[in-house]
Amino acid sequence: MEKGRVNRFIIPHVVFVPVVGVLFLVLLVFLLNDSPLETLYFFFAGPFRNTFHFGNLLNAAVPLILGGLGVIIAFKAGCLNLGGEGQIYLGAFATTVVAHALKDFGPFGAVVSVFAGSLMSGMLAALSGFLKAKWNTNELITTFLLSCAVIPVINYFVAGPFLDPETSLISTKKIAEGMRLSLILKPSNLSSSFFIALCFVFIVSYFLKKTKLGYEFRMIGHNEMFARFGGINTKLNTVLALGFSGFMYGLAGSIVVLGTHHAVIKEFSAGLGWNGLTTALVAGFSPVAVMPAALFMAWINAGARIAMQNTGLSLEVASVVQAVILFLSTSVLLRGMFLRKGKT
Repeated sequence: MEKGRVNRFIIPHVVFVPVVGVLFLVLLVFLLNDSPLETLYFFFAGPFRNTFHFGNLLNAAVPLILGGLGVIIAFKAGCLNLGGEGQIYLGAFATTVVAHALKDFGPFGAVVSVFAGSLMSGMLAALSGFLKAKWNTNELITTFLLSCAVIPVINYFVAGPFLDPETSLISTKKIAEGMRLSLILKPSNLSSSFFIALCFVFIVSYFLKKTKLGYEFRMIGHNEMFARFGGINTKLNTVLALGFSGFMYGLAGSIVVLGTHHAVIKEFSAGLGWNGLTTALVAGFSPVAVMPAALFMAWINAGARIAMQNTGLSLEVASVVQAVILFLSTSVLLRGMFLRKGKT
């Protein structure tokens, strides 16, 4: 199969999948709601009506951007990281623990805590990479199982030794104000984390396209056997790719703590890992396209929430639409893989 033909098939899905998702959403609203036009107005226009809703939409896109970048890094090296939710949770918890320990060090302590949290998640994902490199264990299984294993452990610490008795939520104590990211669009929760995410879009794009290690990742993703015979250490790169992927997921968790919640709320990462994966799929595994894909996914959630508040639309509609988008994106991905192998 010619490369041009493959690209002509894969690239349009970046637009095709969101359009189909929106059409499906409109169909659901007309079928399930007594006032579909009013509901659609709040769904489409609600997130842009004021700075509060718009800022929260941008803020919700931040962990999806970082998580999507993590998925892309692993995918470019021929791996798929399904442990996003546990890695986000672990990164957030480790960041919070270190932030409390370094509360007197202000911004410096915040930087160290973010790096520590991201590193912990990176090490968790790198463990799956090691298992694959050593015994050819399927990373889809190990990343997912390790994520499932770490979540209840963190739940124990959040609801037990680190529980804040002064709040009605099951959460840790809030980190010091001097370590929090500054708000940039009040009264929304949008913080400077948005610019951090934007910077990492360019960093990851540059890394994959312009650096030697990024080139090796892409070579392994295209043809592992060819890369191995070309002198590339495929086993080491597998560990590194999954480690970097987990690092990005951990960074997403750290940013959520420092910029939004200022504490670890029990199982706040539920859904974030899968939405990060969906974001990468919608973006066609292109780092540059992650930004609009994340904004699209965040808009679906924000629109459903606002429509629910004003018209009674079920919030589950957003989950259904996201599931359809995930299904379509995965189908297109598999189809593209078959095309690359010369199948129809």
